[in-house]
Amino acid sequence: MDPESEGPPITTVTPLQQMFASCTGAILTSLMVTPFDVVKIRLQAQNNPFPKGKCFLYSNGLMDHLCVCEEEGNKAWYKKPGRFQGTLDAFLKIIRNEGIKSLWSGLPPTLVMAVPATVIYFTCYDQLTALLRSKLGENESRIPIVAGIMARLGAVTVISPLELIRTKMQSKKFSYEELHRFVSKKVSEDGWISLWRGWAPTILRDVPFSAMYWYNYEVLKKWLCTKSGLYEPTFMINFTSGALSGSFAAVVTLPFDVVKTQKQTQLWIYESQKISMPLQMSTWSIMKNIVAQNGFSGLFTGLIPRLIKIAPACAVMISTYEFGKSFFQKQNAQRQQY
Repeated sequence: MDPESEGPPITTVTPLQQMFASCTGAILTSLMVTPFDVVKIRLQAQNNPFPKGKCFLYSNGLMDHLCVCEEEGNKAWYKKPGRFQGTLDAFLKIIRNEGIKSLWSGLPPTLVMAVPATVIYFTCYDQLTALLRSKLGENESRIPIVAGIMARLGAVTVISPLELIRTKMQSKKFSYEELHRFVSKKVSEDGWISLWRGWAPTILRDVPFSAMYWYNYEVLKKWLCTKSGLYEPTFMINFTSGALSGSFAAVVTLPFDVVKTQKQTQLWIYESQKISMPLQMSTWSIMKNIVAQNGFSGLFTGLIPRLIKIAPACAVMISTYEFGKSFFQKQNAQRQQY
């Protein structure tokens, strides 16, 4: 029995409904996996000491962020508790030294970035998939790869300039006029391209992840539906497919995640201390330095917390998103009947 060749016709979901479904998934995922993401970033960044009172990290399950406190008196939630010996040790030290709330610190402003990024990403993926299937056919296996790459490129490119603005707003209180002057000065000094700083390492990590994730997700979902004799995937099929495909992609792309974290921490250290950046800040140079200092295993620092984060994050995000779309499909079908 081929799930794609038989069964009732599928009612379409509008882009606006897809946006609502992805927004719900983004919020639930962020709340659940933020602590694991914070621990992962701390483990990766501990080899780059932060100047006291200058830098702090915060994160959610969908995005990694680093911020600067420009005033020594600013009370940042990041208080370095010493070297971490592993995932569990990091959890215990962060809770003991900073309190359990610190595992969710920075979540509200991060959601402001993560939610629109996720909405753009998932909605673009579905719209591109539908377009490509209408042109190439339903069974073209390359469609998830192409749609995943294009959707991630678009989401990262649109959101990247807002990262600089949000980071500056986190350092201290700014009026809109002061923020406008800051952006104008940044553009006049370094050009428009400066608003996309950090874009390259993000793309190197996220684009391969997206391609592998969507391809494996669609293959696993179809295979599980066939094994179960179902025309449409259930919540658990979506959940399982998302967890497995996300875990595989997370392991393969982890070296680029480590490099991205190293590059962000070094960048803020150089900027906060007002010293020029060294020439060896390229992605491949940082990767070679990590291997030279910590061996090949250094590229896989934070593997356990990344897997602990990615598997449930991908599972919850995609299953919630698919559930939301299914809900809207039923609503649309009922409206069509009347």
